[in-house]
Amino acid sequence: MKIKCVLVDDEPLAVKVLQSYLVNFPDFEVTGIFYNSIEALDFIKNNAVDIVFLDINIPMMNGFELIKLIDTKVIITTAFREFAAESYDLDVLDYLVKPIPLPRFIKSISKITAEFDLKNNIKSENLRVDHHIFIKSDKKMIKILIEDILFIESMKEYIKVVTTDKSYITLRSLTSLTEELPIDKFIRIHKSFTIAIDKIKSIEGNRIQILSHKLPIGRNYGKDVKNKILNN
Repeated sequence: MKIKCVLVDDEPLAVKVLQSYLVNFPDFEVTGIFYNSIEALDFIKNNAVDIVFLDINIPMMNGFELIKLIDTKVIITTAFREFAAESYDLDVLDYLVKPIPLPRFIKSISKITAEFDLKNNIKSENLRVDHHIFIKSDKKMIKILIEDILFIESMKEYIKVVTTDKSYITLRSLTSLTEELPIDKFIRIHKSFTIAIDKIKSIEGNRIQILSHKLPIGRNYGKDVKNKILNN
């Protein structure tokens, strides 16, 4: 998947320089070029944008005002060095001073790539699509289909994995097993319980029912649990 870039600068020559640099990086795609902040803001708000190369002195609103209205990573491109400190207070990814040398631009590209590699790795871990897990039980490795798991219960040093047809006891922590499961399909509801969201039969007060099992919602988990379940 390409990193989608938007260029915002009122100087056509500066835009051409960025375009000529970016064409050398096949993982990057320029999806929009804008010469004022209002048009840029409208596009960024309504389209998938990964990174904005943004000049500070642009018409309508300056670059700093635009940054405060968007939730997108920004690389500042400017002829002025003196705004660097202010820009980092706004959590920009990098600050490039014009004329931008190609070696310095490549360094910035490396920062962007590292940022998105980290983001994608986290996303990959959190949205794991494995269809099964293995646990050690009764001196053998047991394959359990994720879709069969109802809930996992902590039992001090051990955990009990309850499936649609059987339960398994294994020596490990609830936290470590929960981290192996898809974050969009399972949720920790209590210090002692992680459940499969799609197996919930009902919620009543601080209890969740899964088949005939009624499980408690921990005091510190209640708000997050109900928000996630209702939004799932």
